[in-house]
This record gives sequence, structure tokens and C-alpha cells, in this order.
Amino acid sequence: MTALVIAEHDNATIKGATLNTVTAAAACGGDVHVLVAGHNAAAAAAAAAQIAGVSKVIHVDSQSLAHALAENVAAEVLAIAAHYSHILFPATAGGKNVAPRVAAKLDVAQISDITKVDAPDTFERPIYAGNAIATVQSTDGTKVITVRTTGFDAAASSGGAAAVETTVAQADSGKSSFKGSEIAKNDRPELTAAKIIVSGGRALGSAEKFNEVMTPLADKLGAAIGASRAAVDAGYAANDLQVGQTGKIVAPQLYIACGISGAIQHLAGMKDSKVIVAINKDPEAPIFSVADFGLEADLFSAVPELVRSL
Repeated sequence: MTALVIAEHDNATIKGATLNTVTAAAACGGDVHVLVAGHNAAAAAAAAAQIAGVSKVIHVDSQSLAHALAENVAAEVLAIAAHYSHILFPATAGGKNVAPRVAAKLDVAQISDITKVDAPDTFERPIYAGNAIATVQSTDGTKVITVRTTGFDAAASSGGAAAVETTVAQADSGKSSFKGSEIAKNDRPELTAAKIIVSGGRALGSAEKFNEVMTPLADKLGAAIGASRAAVDAGYAANDLQVGQTGKIVAPQLYIACGISGAIQHLAGMKDSKVIVAINKDPEAPIFSVADFGLEADLFSAVPELVRSL
């Protein structure tokens, strides 16, 4: 058995989600290969070769792969799919875009969002917003899998010495084209990779209060800022800060929830955090059921006091 991991990268570096996916691939048994499909991505391929546990890197370089358009990346995966028993993608926006296309073309069932590998053909994945865990067994010859990265430790980014094999790219599908992008500039750590996250909820009351209360705490801790769906829907925080089942799934070392009641969809996105601190004046708030440390207090006095103490 050999597993293929589809690397997520920016043509220069390998993104962290790839390292977690390599760990999941190794748990499936057999060798682990990594596909780096991009344009002028030799540096990314070299970085992939350094990942511990990877035995081969397949580097495909083409202008048509510069922006990781799903149709073109899927074509590269399908061109080599016959050689692999498992094809794994990070369960990110990019991975979720390509994986269904690959599964459909191979006429197999996609196994989504796995958090554990029980056996090469048996996997665990959360259902009902994480309130239950389903054990899924697949008899498909090729298993197409997306990996919830918070469920697996990251493989070491150095220490490996995989061979890099360069192959010819498939022709551009012509089904989609890249028109442009608007990248949010942020000096803070990326939310899904941050070791510390401070999140605000609807109780903050306004965008001005959200920034006034949350920013100093994040600055003191060197943390990323997150938000509940209620805060995002109310316009207090940008959409890309949303943590939860319909936002980003995170598992930092420390998660501080301020004024977040703990709706089920929010808990699904952060309950795997190593240490959870909740600040809420409602003693019945569901967030306290998953918190390691809970403070029943008004966040408008508790958070500034915490900042001063730090």
C-alpha cells in the first residue's frame, strides 16, 4: 500500500495542513508520497522532500497550476491515482474543492473529515457537529480522504530526505480561469495555525467594542483573533475570523472565549483546543461545559483586568 498526500502550498513553502495530512497518511500503512502541483514550485517540492516520513515527492510544474484551480489539480491527481491505495487531502477549502472531483472520476465514495485511522480501511469522523463519532469502513480499491488537521499531530518539517521526481503536467482543462484575488493582510498568526487564539462573541455588542476589548488581549499574548458566528453575522468581526462548524476548525494550545455562549456549531470548531478558558457572565452558558477554566464575570471588566495583569 502506498498513500498519496496532495500538498497545500504557495509555490514557495508547504502549508502546515500538509504536515498533519502526512501523519494521517502514515497511519494508513505503507509508503507516503507527496504531490506538489504548482508553478515555479521547486522550493515547495524541496520543502516537501524534507518532511519526515515522506519517501517520494512528485513535482508537477505548469502555468496552469499556478493558482491551484481545482479542475487542473484534480487532473494531475487522476493521472497517477492508479498507483495509490489512499489519496489524502487536507480538509481545507482547497482540499475540499479537489477531493470530490477526484472521488467522482474514480467512482468511489469520498471519506470526509477523518480524525483517526483505525485500520487501512477503517476511519473515524465526527458527525452531528462533533457530538458523535462515526466509524466508516470502505471497500473501495482507492480511498479518497479529507483529513481534519486538528485530529492529527503535524509531521516534522525537517529530517526527511525524499527523492523528488518531476513529471510532465496534464493539459489545462480550460474549464476555469483565475481572475484575481483579494488577500486579507494580517500581522497576526493565521487562525488555523495559531498556538493561542482569543475569540469574541455577540456579547461584545459592536465592532468598536470587539476591537477595543479583544485587540489588547491578543497583542499581549501574541495571539490570533477569532469570533463566533453570531459576532460575524452581527458585523462585529470579519467573516474570515469565524471559528466553528461553518467557519474554521482550530485546535490551539490555548483558546480564550470571551462573551461566547457556546452554541453547538461553535464548540464543534474549537473543542479540541488543548486548554480552553471561558469568560461569560451567564453561569449556564454551554461554553463552560467544555472549558478547562471558567470565569463567571462581565467580560468588559474581566478582560481589561487580565490585560493589565499580563
